[in-house]
Amino acid sequence: MPKDLKEMFQKNIESSTNKLSENHRAKFEAKLQKELHTTQKKNFYVFKIAASFLVLIGLSASLFYFSNEKDLLVTSVAKIESLGSISPELKTIENYYLASIQSEIVSLEETPENKELLDGYFKKISELTEDYKELTNELNTEGLNEKTINALIENLQLRLKLLYQLKAQLNELKKLNITNNENVQI
Repeated sequence: MPKDLKEMFQKNIESSTNKLSENHRAKFEAKLQKELHTTQKKNFYVFKIAASFLVLIGLSASLFYFSNEKDLLVTSVAKIESLGSISPELKTIENYYLASIQSEIVSLEETPENKELLDGYFKKISELTEDYKELTNELNTEGLNEKTINALIENLQLRLKLLYQLKAQLNELKKLNITNNENVQI
């Protein structure tokens, strides 16, 4: 059987008079190039469309995310007027110091001898009060942070400490005046 097939193909090749045309190769290459280029263009169109959809999805997702973030920031930022508006514990601390400061100021007696000393201390206390307002504004601009809250509490403590020092100096001045008066009377 193998010989029969071989012989048959031999006879078929010899008997075949079909010859290819002279420009057959050029026509074939042209058709091949045309077919290859059209399929590549179709693939690129699909990729371009897919990329466009991905870009649109990305832009819409980022727009949605950032627009919601701005809304959250607007609703979460409230103006802080004092330590008391942050938390109840800080309100208690602030009220304690402010009440102590006020009671110390009320208990002071102004006389011609101590007026200059009082004015110096009151000037320093008013500067500290202005610093307290600036720190509160800093809380509003930068947001809550431990450093600024501690600075506010230290400011209140320093004002109270200054008043205690003032009271101690007034007592010393009073004692000095009493001893001077006793020395003058003798």
